[in-house]
Amino acid sequence: MKKIAVFVDVQNIYYTTRQAFGRQFNYRKFWDRLSYEGDVVSATAYAIARADDGQIKFQDALRHIGFNVKLKPFIQRSDGSAKGDWDVGIAVDIMEIAQTVDTIVLLSGDGDFDLLLDRVNQKYSVTTEVYGVEMLTAKSLIKAASTFHPIEHDQLL
Repeated sequence: MKKIAVFVDVQNIYYTTRQAFGRQFNYRKFWDRLSYEGDVVSATAYAIARADDGQIKFQDALRHIGFNVKLKPFIQRSDGSAKGDWDVGIAVDIMEIAQTVDTIVLLSGDGDFDLLLDRVNQKYSVTTEVYGVEMLTAKSLIKAASTFHPIEHDQLL
């Protein structure tokens, strides 16, 4: 049975599915699909910590499904902009586990991950799969993945 590690860029998936479909991603259905394909040995969802009841319930639901939820504080800058980026954390975690799994699954449309996927494909000969909203996923990321899975209506709540 193949060993699978999953990495979810929660903010990216939330905003892209909301923009494209006006709906949320169905993480339970996604988990069930992956569990059928192999042994999910690691699953991490990277999110922003906000003291919001809806966010807390969502994060608890992810934990109940089987995800380790990593939180980073929401930072509101004095100019009104906000920061809460997990790109480096996701990259570090992928590099640390890449040599121990058969497949890395990334849920994100962020083109910043294209170099990372190229590197783990070359260095560790691991299969990389990306799930993202096709029209909002960087073409470079789609190209870098061994397999791209477009998020569509049947994968939403």
